Amino acid sequence: MKINDALKSTTGLPAGPQQVRADQQAEKTEVSSTPSAKVQISPLSTQLQALQNTQASSAVFEAKKVEEIKLAISEGRFQVNSEKVADGLLETVKDLLNARKR
Repeated sequence: MKINDALKSTTGLPAGPQQVRADQQAEKTEVSSTPSAKVQISPLSTQLQALQNTQASSAVFEAKKVEEIKLAISEGRFQVNSEKVADGLLETVKDLLNARKR
């Protein structure tokens, strides 16, 4: 049984590092020879970008509260409210079941 080297016979793949460099050089010259185009951004897009920047700069959680909880856990004084956890789990299951029915 004869095994062909599929990687070497595949067209489009560079034969070696020299061909890769030559291909990259050709791409660079092609990119620089393309004409430039004007792009106009809508006011809504500008507002969206500003909103994204605002969201990115604001914290998703309160770092101070997280540190307090970490400290309470490490000191052994963190109390878990099992009723609240159970209620939350039941609500999640209800939501999942309702979503499945739709």
